[in-house]
Amino acid sequence: MSDLNVLFTGFGGQGILFTGKVMAYAALMEGKELSWLPSYGPEMRGGTASCSVCISDNTIGSPLVVNPDVLVAMNLPSLEKFQNDVVPGGIIIVDSSIVKQKVGRDDVKVVYIEASRIAEENGLKGAANMVILGRLFKETGFCSAENLDKGLQKSVPAKKANLLDSNRKAIALGIDS
Repeated sequence: MSDLNVLFTGFGGQGILFTGKVMAYAALMEGKELSWLPSYGPEMRGGTASCSVCISDNTIGSPLVVNPDVLVAMNLPSLEKFQNDVVPGGIIIVDSSIVKQKVGRDDVKVVYIEASRIAEENGLKGAANMVILGRLFKETGFCSAENLDKGLQKSVPAKKANLLDSNRKAIALGIDS
């Protein structure tokens, strides 16, 4: 992999920015060049949120992902807004527990994963974002498994260290899905 541009999208409160942060730290541990650019509305929860993550072997010219290689859509408005921006041959990962609409393109790989359902059924309510990160890891291999875990450890603050194992479990569920 020389370049990977990912756009995480959804509602505030779904862990969009956190997911991008874990991915960015994992790439940093891998020794890659990276950028992490969060974007969110003024609402604390329920507003729109997105996060651009660029990973490269070379210097990154712009942190903004306009034409993602991978789009993660955790709600319908995000899918509708960004699905046509994905590069041909790219990947769209959809939380199909929430988004019932199908992607209207045949030049990209589409991964439907019931991330919210998987998380909830395994006692991990609110961890659909980590299930999706696990699936993204499986699809792209953007880093080693060891560095993915290091990125997670770096992203979880010390006062929430008790959440590490549940996040690890959610990532594993995504990898196995």
